[in-house]
Amino acid sequence: MNERIYATYFIETPYPVERAAEVMAGEQSSGTFTRLTNETDELRTNHGAIVERIEPLECVDGPSLPVRPREGGGDAPRYHRANVTLSWPIANLGPSLPNLMSTIAGNLFELKEFSALKLLDLTLPTSFAEAYPGPQFAIEGTRQLTGIPNRPLIGTIIKPSVGLSPRQTAEVVEQLVEGGIDFIKDDELQANGPHNPLKARVDAVMPVIDAHAERTGRKVMYAFNITGDIDEMRDHHDYVANAGGTCVMVAVNSVGLSGVTHLRRHCRLAIHGHRAGWGLYSRSPYIGMSFIAYQKLWRLAGVDHIHVNGLRNKFSEPDDSVIASARGCLTPMFEPPAPGCEVMPVFSSGQTALQAVDTYRAIGSTDLIFCAGGGIMAHPGGIASGVKSLRQAWDAAVQGVTLEDYAAEHLELAQALEAFR
Repeated sequence: MNERIYATYFIETPYPVERAAEVMAGEQSSGTFTRLTNETDELRTNHGAIVERIEPLECVDGPSLPVRPREGGGDAPRYHRANVTLSWPIANLGPSLPNLMSTIAGNLFELKEFSALKLLDLTLPTSFAEAYPGPQFAIEGTRQLTGIPNRPLIGTIIKPSVGLSPRQTAEVVEQLVEGGIDFIKDDELQANGPHNPLKARVDAVMPVIDAHAERTGRKVMYAFNITGDIDEMRDHHDYVANAGGTCVMVAVNSVGLSGVTHLRRHCRLAIHGHRAGWGLYSRSPYIGMSFIAYQKLWRLAGVDHIHVNGLRNKFSEPDDSVIASARGCLTPMFEPPAPGCEVMPVFSSGQTALQAVDTYRAIGSTDLIFCAGGGIMAHPGGIASGVKSLRQAWDAAVQGVTLEDYAAEHLELAQALEAFR
């Protein structure tokens, strides 16, 4: 029970940084606004959070977020910024993900001492790896299920996101599998709606995938969106598994850590984690949580893949954040012999052949799923040419050849470069 949890935050405060950090530590462990009779020195020593490190940063003249006026009045304060690392003994909570969230991301964000506070990183003791199953298939298992040993999985998303019937969905899937796709996912908005119920969609789609597998010997992975209540997710998981499916998808923020953990303990399939709602945590640099900390929670809970956005995406996230997110997914969480819990990052959002080289140069790995919608379906040569263009772009990336040079002898890539620039 001597293990400790470490969390690093960016803070901004009109108070002395040391005082603000002590308020954080007290609020999230044994302390309150005043010392209590039964709050002994021994209790504080054994259970109080510790301010491990303070890295002072710049000062600014105004608050980044609304904040109560500093007590005592006086001159307009300056706002001090710093990176602060706190630690907690595992004895405070045990290896429990829900209670970890309450500890590292509980009442901190609304404390009056702070005009900015964001969780940047998280380091967990190995007791968490012993308590939680982590990913079941992860990178190697996903490669085995898809029969793709080394290159990126080329994937896409069923669109329109809602409105298609099960039969219409299967028709799109048939075009995609014939075009050579590796991975298909439901949209996060399409789960078990009355116009396209999950079981009817499975009944329509799986015969298409199975027929293609019989002809080619390769089974396309389809991530059926089973986001729902826990009993519903279990039932839908079992339905997909009994139909011969290999993957289910959940919107992790919608079902929560306990929902994903429960599904993982029951699951026989790969779990594709969609981070819909992630912008609530990430959009502001002054509040929320970095993906570096966030993805560790879901890896422990048991996802095998998780979305990281994509380079030059349609959202607000900058490219350096996307790359840091992908690297985080591929970085072990624990030292051997504990499992590293690495998972496959999923690139998506406006991706075409144009981003392949830059993505590979930045992360140096092909252990990823590269999802493109328009980058495949809007290719001038059709779906099959769109898939080929992405494979050719990744071949060029791995070989260290420019897209332009590789396109000179690969028509599909040449067409993609002309169409999407």
